[in-house]
Amino acid sequence: MKKRNDIIIRHSPVERINHWAVVICFLFTAISGLGFFFPSLNWLMNIFGTPQLSRILHPFAGSVMFFLFVFMFFRYFKHNLINRDDIEWAKNIHKVLRNEEAGDIGQYNLGQKGIYWSVSLCLFLLLISGIIIWRPYFAEYFPIPLIRIALLVHSLAAVGLILTIIIHAYAAFWVKGSVRAMVEGWVTRGWAKKHHPRWYREMVKQEQQKEKE
Repeated sequence: MKKRNDIIIRHSPVERINHWAVVICFLFTAISGLGFFFPSLNWLMNIFGTPQLSRILHPFAGSVMFFLFVFMFFRYFKHNLINRDDIEWAKNIHKVLRNEEAGDIGQYNLGQKGIYWSVSLCLFLLLISGIIIWRPYFAEYFPIPLIRIALLVHSLAAVGLILTIIIHAYAAFWVKGSVRAMVEGWVTRGWAKKHHPRWYREMVKQEQQKEKE
């Protein structure tokens, strides 16, 4: 780890633990769900031990994932509101694709905000549709036509979530230092200044205020 005056804390231990707990739940639900959806991938249902256990535990793991994400949703909500700087970032997407940042970016750029809102929407749809089709607890309270619609929504939302997470993971590995931030919690000052200049200035200002106290 670098010297303490060369780094900035980006994610607290609680945030990192919560993030990886969501990742674990996602892997269990996504893998078992793919086993349900594609006959050729039925063997994936063994992730919970047996196909029978997967059918029982899949909705419970999905529910845990949703409620863990609720913490992340409210924790990061104010940092993911769209502003003018995000429009500037979008206009200079060609620079971003060359791993060059554009615009006065805060804690998250427009791409990261898109991931946040996409995951939020997909998980909400998965929860609602999942409750409707959840046997033997809730499905009997809903009419068959609604259950069929819920199955379609659940499948589409699941595909959307998986694709979003793949993009999120790719971006994390593509931008050097991002994975370390979620594993160890810190980034270098140079990384922060390059990728999130407005957030960097805010953190420096907070440090200066603490030194004065």
